[in-house]
Parts: sequence; C-alpha cells; structure tokens
Amino acid sequence: MIKLFEQCFYQTYNTRLVKGGGEPLYLPSSEQCSYHQIIFAHGFFASALHEISHWCLAGEARRLLEDFGYWYLPDGRNAEQQKRFEQVEIKPQAIEWAFCVASRKAFSVSADNLNGAQADTVQFKHAVYQQVKVYIQQGFPSRAQQFIEALATFYQVTLPLSIEQFIYEKESYESI
Repeated sequence: MIKLFEQCFYQTYNTRLVKGGGEPLYLPSSEQCSYHQIIFAHGFFASALHEISHWCLAGEARRLLEDFGYWYLPDGRNAEQQKRFEQVEIKPQAIEWAFCVASRKAFSVSADNLNGAQADTVQFKHAVYQQVKVYIQQGFPSRAQQFIEALATFYQVTLPLSIEQFIYEKESYESI
C-alpha cells in the first residue's frame, strides 16, 4: 500500500505513507523532513486506510498543520466529548469503508474510546453508512476517488463503487 500511495500522490502532493510505531500522526514537511508524512500505527493496513482518509479530506491549509490541526482527545473521552469525536469521524470513516471495499478488506467503524464513555456504536455506524450513501450518490472527494480507483485496480474490484457493495451491513443500519 505504501508504494501504491506514493505512485498516486508523491509527485503531486509531496506526501508519503510511512509505517510507524504507536499512535498515527500526520507531519507536514519541515527542516527535518522534505516531504509530508502520513504515519500509520504499527504497520496495520486499517490504520493506513484510516489516516489516508483523513488526508483525503484535509484541505491545502490543513495539510500544512501537524495532524491537520484537528481537535483530538485520546481514549477516555466523556459522553459529550465522544459525541463530538464521532461527528468529526463520520466522513473519514465513510471514506475508509470505501477504501476497504475497493481493497476487498473488512471494515469496522471505530469509536476509539475503550476507556471512556460507552459509545452508541449502532447510531455511529448508521451515520457512517448514510455518509457512504451520500458519497456514492454525489461523488467522493477527488483524492479519495483517486485512491479508490488505484486500490480497485490493484485488487481487481469493479468500479464505480455502488451501495450494493456495502450491503453486508445494510440491513442492520436500515432498521434504525
């Protein structure tokens, strides 16, 4: 996936996908490193897809800020903080789900709060699914679409993506 990302984006965006250790992190270029880095956790495929999805949504100004300048509180959020976290995660996780479909990988939403308030994962999953439907109907952000196409070509998935490719969980979300 690192090579695939580089083929798609390095020349145009001076950005590389980098296997990291603990926490994922986005670092803009600096005196220490001449290119932007999307650092994903522990070499996990899912972590890479998730971090790429955030990058695909970040505008030019945000891509000049560490972690895109996003608000983030670590695991252990209270109920109100968790709700705010989930609101900003809907679009990235919808894009991540499309990346998973395009790469024939399983997708699971992540509330990312094991030591905090119990999240309403059913409602969160439903919100992510609804966002997938919007993207299918209106189109994905351009960089996300470019990476979906690259993944689909590599993994031999038929394009364009359709909501039917997300059907394995549709019934549980539609009943809400």
